[in-house]
Amino acid sequence: MADLLLFRLDSNGQDVELRGSTVALEVELQRRVEAGMEAMLGIRFVASEYPTGPLHRGRIDSLGLDENNTPVVIEYKKGSDHGVVSQAISYLHWLKSSPHEFEALVKERLGSEAAEGIDWGAPRVVCIAADFSHHDRIAVRELDRRIDLVRYRVFEGGLLSLLLVESAPGSSPSVRTRRQARPNEAGVATEPVVPESAKTIVDVPDCLRALYDELDEEFTALGEVEVRPTQHYIAYRRLVNVASVLFRPSQPAMLLYSPAPSAPK
Repeated sequence: MADLLLFRLDSNGQDVELRGSTVALEVELQRRVEAGMEAMLGIRFVASEYPTGPLHRGRIDSLGLDENNTPVVIEYKKGSDHGVVSQAISYLHWLKSSPHEFEALVKERLGSEAAEGIDWGAPRVVCIAADFSHHDRIAVRELDRRIDLVRYRVFEGGLLSLLLVESAPGSSPSVRTRRQARPNEAGVATEPVVPESAKTIVDVPDCLRALYDELDEEFTALGEVEVRPTQHYIAYRRLVNVASVLFRPSQPAMLLYSPAPSAPK
């Protein structure tokens, strides 16, 4: 992925490139992102420097809940630390093994409704660093985990850039189409078998399938958008949601939101 280039017009009307740098202290980056986490990453802040106990032996830089109600571990490195991915994966293991503890944190910080709506289908990791090695990028593609690698730079005038350089979707649930019951060998109509793990995923009504397929093709044409079905809608996202599709079968209707519905219907 190409570097982000940032320019400013000088007094003569000429474009001058702004040279980015890294922070002097890692905590500077962490505090700034935590203060603007929802605007920058689409993630609501839950906790900072959270201890993981004797097994994982560390403190998670930031914990959050994203716009699709997915738990998120965020780790920061002021430079290029090749251990940031493995460290974040270790903390992700803590997160998945401690759902009640995380839910209690969310309830305390964001309220009961947010805690009850947490989607544990695929918790995420976001690593923010000055850069990542080629091996880091290859590694996240092979891991069956949702991982975003984000490169940062700071510029004069208080500017901060965040650039998504690699994103692994992990195991993504597929979008289901509602299908009519079909007769079995004995001539008896039976409902299609739906895996237990997929029963909470949104359905696409048959009458809207062609329209949805056309919309889906447009969103995914560039190959850089992750499709993330949730219980109530289908999210199209990069680092944050860029659009969400909500179905109302009773009307029938397909609603398009940008970036996401204000509340599930």
